[in-house]
Amino acid sequence: MNEENISKRILELSESSIREMHNLCEEYNGINLSQGSPDFPMHKRIKDAAIKAMQEGHNQYTSTWGIQELLDNIAIKLEEFNKIKADSKNEITVTCGSSEAVASSIISLVEKDDEVIIMEPFYENYLPDTIISQGKPRYIELKPMKFTINEEELKSIFNSKTKVIIINTPNNPTGKIFSENELKIIADLCEDFNVTAITDEIYEYITYDNNKHVSLASIGNMFNRTVTISGFSKTYNMTGWRIGYAVAEKKLTENIRKVHEFLTVCPPSPLQYGALEGLKLPKVYYDLLSKTYQSKKNLFLKMLIDIGFKCFEPQGSCFIWAEYSKLSKLNGVEFAKYLIKEIGVAGVPGSSFYSDNKSDKKWIRFSFPKSDKMLTEAGKRLLKLKQ
Repeated sequence: MNEENISKRILELSESSIREMHNLCEEYNGINLSQGSPDFPMHKRIKDAAIKAMQEGHNQYTSTWGIQELLDNIAIKLEEFNKIKADSKNEITVTCGSSEAVASSIISLVEKDDEVIIMEPFYENYLPDTIISQGKPRYIELKPMKFTINEEELKSIFNSKTKVIIINTPNNPTGKIFSENELKIIADLCEDFNVTAITDEIYEYITYDNNKHVSLASIGNMFNRTVTISGFSKTYNMTGWRIGYAVAEKKLTENIRKVHEFLTVCPPSPLQYGALEGLKLPKVYYDLLSKTYQSKKNLFLKMLIDIGFKCFEPQGSCFIWAEYSKLSKLNGVEFAKYLIKEIGVAGVPGSSFYSDNKSDKKWIRFSFPKSDKMLTEAGKRLLKLKQ
């Protein structure tokens, strides 16, 4: 088929660098630190609940926006953890993963030539979703090594065409957590320019060193102009189940549900029952989750620094954002491929988290939700870079 038969918007899109590095690592049988996929087991109660649901016949379509008991328990979690009060019947939509929640939200909000503010570096899905919606991305770079918001720079790109700003906290790829003061800056600008915020909070339970996650929708009147997105993949070690959710005021939710309905109809029925059981786990589960990730972060971060990487110490999420200029002159893509083919460790080139994904940025992102044995072996292999 000729290119003229293909949507020009789709031709603009690049293939996922994360998946590319994952596949290359599989080919070379390396240690895969490219994807944020935990290799520790899912809680038995979650698996048992899903199996029980299958055995009891919950294998057909559910309500488009999710089973009511799951919606009710998400609402309880939102109020207790996120300090967000949402109506479970009219303001929450269960989706096929948080990525679908982001896509449905952007499509429901953005029209042709609407501007969408994206903070660099950013998770790679945000740009394709904006392009598919025919929106115009506007970028603001958060400068290393602190990645803090510059209020004047951010204000300068808000204008009458701005429709949406996308926030990701805790952040992928950097591990940055936006402070309450930074979120208030965003909130004030959204109010002043009548902008809706889409906030991706999938790593909300994975925070370090007394850094606290704050939801933008909990600040002032921002619930009325925020889509809060999260899910079950990272917190409950179930990335392959694809259960996420979007939370927004009633009118916005109605339109997110329209998009969601025609994209995926509904999330898998028995897996919703498993997710529901996850929400019922005791506090000790989350305490252990935090301690586990803190230990792995400390272990792998020290290794990388000792090897010669310059790292931003993550405040949250499961990634380390590492600068490698002292170790190699290769550009980001070349270095990532060299690590896989010659060292046996996969990361993701930092350039893939910027709008100009061919730029020569000497950053690489490593994911660390792996066994201590695997992380230690990865560290030993990466030591070859010092030779």
